[in-house]
Amino acid sequence: MKRLYIFIYIILAAGLLLPSCGSGEPNADNSIYVSIAPLRPIVKAIVGDDFDVQILCPAGASPETFEPTPKQFAALNGSRMVFGVGLLDFERALLDRVHDRTKVIHLAKGIEPIAGTCSHTHHGAHHHHGIDPHVWCSPKQLIVMAENAFEAITAAMPDSLHYAERYNTLCGHLLDLDEEVGEMCRYSPHTYFIIYHPALTYLARDYGLEQIAIEHEGKEPSVKRLGEIIDQARKDGTKRVFYQAEFPKSSVEVICEDIGAEAVEINPLAENIFENLREIVQQITE
Repeated sequence: MKRLYIFIYIILAAGLLLPSCGSGEPNADNSIYVSIAPLRPIVKAIVGDDFDVQILCPAGASPETFEPTPKQFAALNGSRMVFGVGLLDFERALLDRVHDRTKVIHLAKGIEPIAGTCSHTHHGAHHHHGIDPHVWCSPKQLIVMAENAFEAITAAMPDSLHYAERYNTLCGHLLDLDEEVGEMCRYSPHTYFIIYHPALTYLARDYGLEQIAIEHEGKEPSVKRLGEIIDQARKDGTKRVFYQAEFPKSSVEVICEDIGAEAVEINPLAENIFENLREIVQQITE
């Protein structure tokens, strides 16, 4: 009997030492982080269900003020890879603190930057060294970012058999979106659009549109400049003025009343970047 008790004790002790499958704790090695929500569909499309792709700065949070909790930061350090745009100041402040810098991937690599000195004092995301960071707002640049993600993923995990196939599928979707957006812009009766903060600079450059921003370098326009925008918009019959979700609607209401246009909210930080860009371009080009 004594031997039986000893045997049972050993079995129970061994069970306590084994990791619990039902603990609900995430496996750090099985997680990948992206800095902002629009990057998640790109990375997720390549890795599929092999990794749990987490968003560092979640929807509704301001990239400017976001700070991860100690638990989140520990998870970030324990994750397999970390993807960022590489142009947002909040990324640099946080990702510079990642212990293993080799797993931090900047997806804007190889993209021709556009100068942009505007800053968000109370809203949105700062950008680095006078470069406009909103590269993810153009399908053409998303193609480059997807390639950067694929190269980094396959370099880190060369034995995977499915990433190339998934990447090719992703490229097909992005090329279709690029063609669709290009066609909408080509046949649009509008050559420009008005927006409160210049978040669609790369989209405008890549598809032959002019972006007229009300805000400049984080400052409201002069009376003269605002009058010029209103006069031109009236003359051209502008139907919509765009503003980002992180800004109040009141930022464009006055100019909309003067023009007789509709204030339209857009969210460049929305996760479903494919459908989001399609809807934004439809609004611009109708």
